[in-house]
Amino acid sequence: MKKTMLLFITISFFGIVQSQETTNITFNHIALSVKNLDESATFYKEVLGLQEITNKTKIEGIRWFSFGEGKELHLISILKDPVVINKAVHFALSTTNFNSFVKTLQDRYITYSDWPGIINKITMRADGIQQVYFQDPNGYWIEVNSVN
Repeated sequence: MKKTMLLFITISFFGIVQSQETTNITFNHIALSVKNLDESATFYKEVLGLQEITNKTKIEGIRWFSFGEGKELHLISILKDPVVINKAVHFALSTTNFNSFVKTLQDRYITYSDWPGIINKITMRADGIQQVYFQDPNGYWIEVNSVN
């Protein structure tokens, strides 16, 4: 009985591992509901330096931006449902020019904070990675870190 149970567990485990390997899921895009499409588009172009790309849906009120490597940001202004936002719901970006990026935030008078919320403070993780958190014009939280 124990051998049968062990065999069943082993087969089940390898079946799970195999199905995870063949699924091959990768990140494609993040979509954000925005109030003012032009203001949001300007923010993502000027502050994060994202390049606008073709909106393949061709639906008015939606604009697409590239993070590079096939990863995208979609800004959607056609839905008017309220969005509940808190810092735990954020997306994170990395830069090799962390100090330069923080200066960009400062030059544009964009308030940033560490994880606990201390204004104009940088989080230093235990592994040496630096992080700042700030919000876009719609209140969405963005983390930028120094992960290479």
